[in-house]
Amino acid sequence: MARYAAIDIGSNSVRMEAAEVLPGQPTRILASDREVTRLGESVFRAGAVSEEALKNTCAVLARMSELYHRLDVVGVRAVATSAIRDTRNQKEFLSRASEAIASPVEIISGREEARLIHLGVESSWPQAGKRVIVIDIGGGSAEIIAAEDGHLREAYSKPLGAVRLRESFLRDDPPSARQLHQMHEYIQEKLWSAVRRLGHTGWDRAIATSASASAVASAVARVPRSKRDDIDRLRVTAGQVRNLYRKLAELNLAGRRKITGIGPRRAEIIVPGIAVLLDFLQEFHLPAVYYSRAGVRDGIIADLASRNVGAELSRLSRDQRREVEDMGRRYGVSLERARRVANIASQIFTALQPLHQLPPASGKLLEAAAYLLDVGHYVSSVGHHKHSYYVVYNSDMPGFTERERILIAALCRYHRKSLPSPMHSAFQLLSPDEKRILTLLIPPLRLADNLERSHEQRIQSVDCRLNGNGEVMLQVHSSGNIDLEQWAAERAADVFRQVYNRPVAVTKARS
Repeated sequence: MARYAAIDIGSNSVRMEAAEVLPGQPTRILASDREVTRLGESVFRAGAVSEEALKNTCAVLARMSELYHRLDVVGVRAVATSAIRDTRNQKEFLSRASEAIASPVEIISGREEARLIHLGVESSWPQAGKRVIVIDIGGGSAEIIAAEDGHLREAYSKPLGAVRLRESFLRDDPPSARQLHQMHEYIQEKLWSAVRRLGHTGWDRAIATSASASAVASAVARVPRSKRDDIDRLRVTAGQVRNLYRKLAELNLAGRRKITGIGPRRAEIIVPGIAVLLDFLQEFHLPAVYYSRAGVRDGIIADLASRNVGAELSRLSRDQRREVEDMGRRYGVSLERARRVANIASQIFTALQPLHQLPPASGKLLEAAAYLLDVGHYVSSVGHHKHSYYVVYNSDMPGFTERERILIAALCRYHRKSLPSPMHSAFQLLSPDEKRILTLLIPPLRLADNLERSHEQRIQSVDCRLNGNGEVMLQVHSSGNIDLEQWAAERAADVFRQVYNRPVAVTKARS
């Protein structure tokens, strides 16, 4: 398992999301929060973030960071977008915001913002084989993204955010016809370069993201804000957007707040937001648009996962790996085999996190044991697992604490034969929590060791996943026959079933 957190500091609001990512499974949202801060108001009026907005935003950031810190996330990325790109007091903002969350806050370009939006949409709603155009209407800018077969091709960031447009054009409430006309001329002018470059036709699907798009889709479907996640992927026609725009443009703030799906703060900026969406549909000759709840924060989570951020927390450090390899070498262990067993064990540990729910650092103990489980052969091949325990338990292992060394020794002791018993001295030495960790790590260690039973390097890699029936699926990639490995792994599966109460199926992947 890997848990990540993302913070998107926009011109209108701050959004936080924490999620759990597992290979081959849908991302699981653990926490989500959003707070309107209107950073862009002071920036677009006076050129700098006001002290009041800065204090308010830092308080929001501190509260959000407390949420995800309680979830033991292994990676965090916090980004600031349009308003902070434009503000004069960038340095002060970044310093105070970074202090509030105890992590660096970075200003990202419009191009990077577009990349993250596309990645977020693609991770939650893949668009394989389609030519797609995406628009995200934020508070300070609008990102227009062209993608093909799931890959971003071109992206444009335009100063068409809802807060920015309201501050620049809409002085009255409701806005005058002249103000609306001037705003539309400006929007169309800013869209023109993207339209000219990308063309009017050939799009298989148009997708709109952001809170403005959510409000439009909710109002069209008459869905209250509390249920806005229910409208994910809802199709809204250009005609429906046009009719809603005409209605909203004639209402004052009090009237707009009465429209189902449009919240009280969103009502303040919904007219410029829907105006951008309408002109986007018209300029690109699009008959309809689909709403997607994904955004920058989802893209950050997907990006952190794709780069395997935090994986180092469950893998041995360079010094620790050097120590166990040197120790293995002293006792005649085949380092090539040990590395393969360690790699397979680490893959299984990560994939099984929903079952064992152990902290990432437990993976280091498993990996170390995979390197050292055969050191006992140096003493005798008879009962070598017990000799391995003795050797590791009595060794000096720089880079590991005493308790870690004892647990690694116990894992070596139980990598074969019987499971731990209250009568065993090796088990009696452990605390209740250490006994639980040991018991949960034994099955993945045995599976990894047995998958390398032949010592002939037949296994290239192993994919491990949980299917819908709760069965653990081990798919082995190999260029040769793996009958021996399958037989050995299936023997280890009996132990897995005893500990996890789950069956294990071992199959060879199709080449």
